[in-house]
This record gives sequence, C-alpha cells and structure tokens, in this order.
Amino acid sequence: MRLEGKRVLITGTGGGQGKAAQALFAREGARVIGCDVQQGAAERSASELRDQHYDVHGDTVDLTDPDAARRWIEDSAERLDGIDVLYNNAAGFGFAPFAEMELKLWRHVMHVELDIVFHTTQPAWKHLMKRGGSIVNTASLAAMRGIAPMGQAAHAAAKGGVIAMTRVLAAEGAAHGIRANTISPGYVTTAATAATMGKEMQDFVLNMHLIRRPGTVDDIAACALYLAGDESSWVTGQNFCIDGGVTAGYR
Repeated sequence: MRLEGKRVLITGTGGGQGKAAQALFAREGARVIGCDVQQGAAERSASELRDQHYDVHGDTVDLTDPDAARRWIEDSAERLDGIDVLYNNAAGFGFAPFAEMELKLWRHVMHVELDIVFHTTQPAWKHLMKRGGSIVNTASLAAMRGIAPMGQAAHAAAKGGVIAMTRVLAAEGAAHGIRANTISPGYVTTAATAATMGKEMQDFVLNMHLIRRPGTVDDIAACALYLAGDESSWVTGQNFCIDGGVTAGYR
C-alpha cells in the first residue's frame, strides 16, 4: 500500500501508460480520478477498477481547452477533498521532417504536448501548496537525443519544454513541499506507438537500446509509482529516462 490514502489525478487514463498507472496506483491504495479525451474511455477504465472495489473514477475531458482542464482539476479536488499527486501523462503527437514541417503542425504539437501540462498544473498548484505533494510529468527520449529519421523537431522541443518547466516547478514548489519530476520513456509498445511507427522504424529504434526489448506500460508505471509516493521524498527536479539504456550508450 505504497500510496495509501493519496489523492491522485492522472491524465490520459483511457489506455496505454495512463491506464496502467491508474491500475497500479489503485492497487497501492490511492484514490484516483483519471481523464481522457476519448469519449467514455476514462469512464470505462475506471469502472473496471471499481468493479474490483477500488476508489477510481474517470471523466471525458479535452485538456487542450484550458477552461475544461481547470474545471476538471477543481471538480476533482472537491471530490477528493484535495490533491496529493498530479500525474500529467496525456499528450498528443505530430511528426514531420523539419524541411516539411509547417507552422500549423508545430503549434499543434506545442499545444497538445506542452500547453496541456500548464492547463492542469497551474490550477492544481494551489491545492498542492496546502499539504505538499508530487507532480509527475511525462517527457520523452526525444528531448534527450536527436533521431533524424523520426521527424521529431516539434515533439522534442515540446518535451524539452516539459523538462525545463518541471525543474522550475521543483524550485518554486520546494518551499511548499511540492516535488516535481519527469519521466522520459523510450520506445514503449502502446496503441499510439503502433499507430505512428511502422515495423521498420520500430526495429530501427529498438536497435538503439542496450536492453533489446520494447518498454512496456508497466515499466513506466513503476517509475511513476515511485515518484508519486513517499519513497521519493528527497527527489525533485529530476528527469528519469526509462528507455532501455538508449541514453546511456551503444552495444
């Protein structure tokens, strides 16, 4: 029960890493409210856990709408009587070679990968200041290494922004007992990666790993659990690369 009694908000719980983290956090004693942009997805994943007698609820929310994001934070804080953990897992995507990248795509990626972290974290801040807490943000391997064939200029810039913002949140939050850290996943097998990466690209990325297997959603959830709980009480402002060793070197 590593999160017993913790009041947790997780974005992007309709599937993938968010759904896995929601289940793990609930099993470890947390009360969880999740959200997802896909209509009914967060509600369904929460219902599965409630059927197992866990305190989990989900809402359909478009986090690119700052007003909708703020309402979700405020409503969730009221339902839970506060917030102890905010896990910003949700993100969109957009890829193109830089020579072909249009401003519209660039701005879209900034909106769905960087702005949405602000949209949830800013209204949650005052709730976290009351008793302290943990913010876990999701960045990416792309923020740490440039990989030419993947067309990640906008994605890398947005996720680099998440890492930089997280360090400032750690600095500003320290006096209030707020910790903030990021997780930068490598290649993780999810429906989203399957939709955006063909077999050839998956093999290319996998060959960069020291540990020659794709990551799993449970690999990422385990790190998020550590950062959300009291075991990491002396950890803040850090970026954890859960990437099979890609950022460490070559085989």
